[in-house]
Amino acid sequence: MAEQTLTANSGFVQRVLSVAGVHSLVRCLWRYVDSSIRWCWIPGWLPSWCPSSASQLQAAGEQMLRCVSADFTKQFVSISNGNQLWTLTFSNESVKDKTPMVLLHGFGCGVGLWAQNLDALSQHRPVFALDLLGFGQSTRPLFPTDPEEAESQFVESIEQWRAKVGLESMVLLGHNLGGFLAVSYSIQHPDRVKRIILVEPWGFPESQGTVDTDRPIPVWIKALGAMFSPFNPLAGLRLVGPLGPILVQTLRPDFKRKFSAMFTDNTVPEYIYHLNVQSPSGETAFKNMTGPFGLAKKPMLRRINQLQPDIPITIIYGSRSSVDCDSGSTIRDMRPDSHVDIITIRGAGHYVYADQPEDFNHKVLQVCEKVD
Repeated sequence: MAEQTLTANSGFVQRVLSVAGVHSLVRCLWRYVDSSIRWCWIPGWLPSWCPSSASQLQAAGEQMLRCVSADFTKQFVSISNGNQLWTLTFSNESVKDKTPMVLLHGFGCGVGLWAQNLDALSQHRPVFALDLLGFGQSTRPLFPTDPEEAESQFVESIEQWRAKVGLESMVLLGHNLGGFLAVSYSIQHPDRVKRIILVEPWGFPESQGTVDTDRPIPVWIKALGAMFSPFNPLAGLRLVGPLGPILVQTLRPDFKRKFSAMFTDNTVPEYIYHLNVQSPSGETAFKNMTGPFGLAKKPMLRRINQLQPDIPITIIYGSRSSVDCDSGSTIRDMRPDSHVDIITIRGAGHYVYADQPEDFNHKVLQVCEKVD
């Protein structure tokens, strides 16, 4: 969402960059607004500036789930250091003996955005959906600034959650950041994973060491990157305060369209707003794990050979997405003795599960037919 916001305002940014000293001014302002190091003071004044709170996020999440017809439970699952992971559990007698599916959402998202998938997926096996540590209604702790340590904290929280809810093994389905963490987790805990489903995963490609001389990066883009480097990805949403809800509706009207079969009001943009103006805990961790141009500082392709070859991987892309899909082919080439299949869903963008939910649900259920 932040990347598309920057793109949409690139013309404005180019004009702003011509103002002398703007870079220094922004850096100074940042120290007082949204520092990734000192974010912890924000909650003290956040409610008076941003029209949001933990209770409003909870209410927005309940609104997102009001159209889900399957029976489910919701709870906070306690892990170490007083942290809790918000969890939805779908299970019934007819599927309770099957390997459960665990849904890991992407950056800036939460369990509510699976609303169009939960009924279909839970008819065939138990389904667990959790807000990742630092996101949604889960605890928002201070993460290490080191990208490797931040990634490890995410992975360890998932493992502690798994042990607490009592899952022996699972199918891991991750979107965006959730896909990156699904593979990272599976490398460290291979005995707990029967299949990985990556949906438009983030963090796989290698960063390019050299710049293509035929296609040099424009000076204004370099300046833009330098200007915004101190910022958390969604800092602007918090910075505009009470204008935030309108900003989400204006810049991302597509989210309302994606869920138009379920909601005709502003349920979805309101949920997205409340998700992303709380304390930027997981957001800061994600920023620290991200290098230039949105690539991971520790790309997963460097480590994919550490994943046990007997763990099948399915990678799902949207045909209209701008996400690099070459990583899927690279993974298949790097794992010649393993099962790797790539699925493209027509008419879908980055949020495949929301753009074409029926097709997505059908494909995922097909993939899982061979999992007990």
